[in-house]
Amino acid sequence: MPPAHPFDDDKLREECGVFGVIGVTDAANFVALGLHALQHRGQEAGGIVCHHPEHGFNSARRFGYVRDNFTKQSLMETLPGPLAIGHVRYSTAGSKGAAIRDVQPFFGEFAMGGAAIAHNGNITNADALRRELIERGSIFQSSSDSECIIHLMARSLQRTIPERMEDALRRVEGAFSVVAMTRTKLIGVRDPLGVRPLVLGKIADGYVLSSETCALDIIGAQFVREVEPGEMVVITEKKGVESHYPFRPAKSRFCIFEHVYFSRPDSIIGGRSVYETRHQIGVELARETPVEADLVCPVPDSGTPAAIGFSHESGIPYAMGIIRNQYMGRTFIEPTEQIRNMGVRLKLNVNRALIEGKRVILVDDSVVRGTTSRKIKDMILDAGAKEVHFRIASPPTAWPCFYGVDTPNREKLLAATMSEEEMREHLNVDSLKFISLDGLYRAVGEAQGRSPSCPQYCDACFSGEYPVAPTDMINKGFELKAAE
Repeated sequence: MPPAHPFDDDKLREECGVFGVIGVTDAANFVALGLHALQHRGQEAGGIVCHHPEHGFNSARRFGYVRDNFTKQSLMETLPGPLAIGHVRYSTAGSKGAAIRDVQPFFGEFAMGGAAIAHNGNITNADALRRELIERGSIFQSSSDSECIIHLMARSLQRTIPERMEDALRRVEGAFSVVAMTRTKLIGVRDPLGVRPLVLGKIADGYVLSSETCALDIIGAQFVREVEPGEMVVITEKKGVESHYPFRPAKSRFCIFEHVYFSRPDSIIGGRSVYETRHQIGVELARETPVEADLVCPVPDSGTPAAIGFSHESGIPYAMGIIRNQYMGRTFIEPTEQIRNMGVRLKLNVNRALIEGKRVILVDDSVVRGTTSRKIKDMILDAGAKEVHFRIASPPTAWPCFYGVDTPNREKLLAATMSEEEMREHLNVDSLKFISLDGLYRAVGEAQGRSPSCPQYCDACFSGEYPVAPTDMINKGFELKAAE
């Protein structure tokens, strides 16, 4: 599959979306629709595993978009049965782009029957686990950290597959939301801190597990509740949903960046609309970082709700100063140097008639490397803007994420090596301001802001405070933030 344009690398990338259905005819068709709604969580590849009482387990794994693969009748007819799970991915652990063997769900045949597993998150002690398992005779088929779970299950002495999964996940450190299946069961598990999302839905006589609520909507499923941090749900057609908590209790540390960028704006998180939260981020940003200007313009599409909130609070008119080409997808031309330099223009174009002669506030969700921000600023100035002011709907991203997000090395993060003023000079804009960490917490519903002694969310990419020690990375020389 051709690579994405380089400007796509200037965002943090959520790594995976998971989806599962039990108790409906042709469950794989529902899974394909659910994965389509979760495509924003992973656009590199996708896979579906299903089970039919007569035909047993079947699977399909493909590179590319769900719409280009799992809409073909000839393929979907090979995936029969009332039970199926699926996965869309970018690469985290595991080689980039790489091999079809890295595409989930992973399948294993155990003494008590087969099981498949799809994992969203990242295992922070995967290197140590892999070494131990290989020394004891395990043969790995992929470069993915998620495969460790299958091998740990295989070595477990527990009697049932859910018990083996519990056993395996107790050995795992990091972040995991898992959707798994046996011949008769759909299983969902979240790690004790609940870093990555997982929700439960109801459809007719069946049930659904999904990374986000927007994927329930596409198949007409009713949202029931979120799977709790540290909870395992085991769903069968006969008994329905059975729940228990196999891990030691811990205080929830859900990823705050799901609110800022990863989740779709039409999803619900913790009873709050993601759109409304992003709108409120814009409101907080306008209160914290006022500036005189003529227009508030979003960097589409992720900056749009925050830009609307900023406009409402500041009284400065909102305008679509930048228009996004909705049909961009991945590059359709070989990325020569000349085409690379056009990168942003293939995706975004400035609405010159609105921009010319104006003082413009650009609202974006984040600044990672800063490469895209500089190109957008140049486009705005080329269109005749008088001033350019950046307002960013998240605090400076100064630390990499090790919990299932594709983050550059720390030295490539602009905020890791520069102060806010140095970043402003580097981007060559009239002003650059970020929402404060407390302001972000207020926007997501924490009226008193962030609790320094026990933060309500995982915000390691901003604060450098990791709720789970990134063991593998520390062993490779990564230095944690010094205690203050």
